[in-house]
Amino acid sequence: QVQLVESGGDLVQPGGSLGLSCAASGFTFSMWTMSWYRQAPGKERESVATITKTGGSTTYADSVKGRFTISRDNAKNTLYLQMNSLKPEDTAVYYCNAQGGGLDWGQGTQVTVSS
Repeated sequence: QVQLVESGGDLVQPGGSLGLSCAASGFTFSMWTMSWYRQAPGKERESVATITKTGGSTTYADSVKGRFTISRDNAKNTLYLQMNSLKPEDTAVYYCNAQGGGLDWGQGTQVTVSS
């Protein structure tokens, strides 16, 4: 069955960096455009970054543009999100999924940005 396992979340100070990973299984990862999403307390889940099947094109939400970098390794069925210059407003549970959220959701990984 489809499984998405996010990892790498942590408590980090403002201005710090963090790298997230998403291990995918149960489907042909290389055939899907993938995205990172986040959900902060009391807010709706939002897409923050998207990468095409081969990694040739990426798009970002305005709120993270220039600070976050999405990448993928299709040989390892893994999606990555490098987050730099983190802000308190980046605090959220981060999830990976297909663009549009068409796969079963994983448990997410908590990112907390606080001093």
